[in-house]
Amino acid sequence: MSGLDKAFDEWWDFEPLIADNFYPQDTPVYWAWEGWQAALKVEREACAKVCDVRSHREDDMGAILARLIRARGNDAA
Repeated sequence: MSGLDKAFDEWWDFEPLIADNFYPQDTPVYWAWEGWQAALKVEREACAKVCDVRSHREDDMGAILARLIRARGNDAA
């Protein structure tokens, strides 16, 4: 099993699913919404990591931005 397959399986099996998904679970749009939310989470974490790499001190703007990006991702989930 590749890393991508393992990551997908972990996402697929993760509970609970997105609480604000108001589409019926047996429809394709439900799963499209779930995938969209998962992609947003990955994008936010990637942006936060870039900010972390660019920061050298805790009070650097990069570190502050990384914390804000991660906080926003946690609020959306």
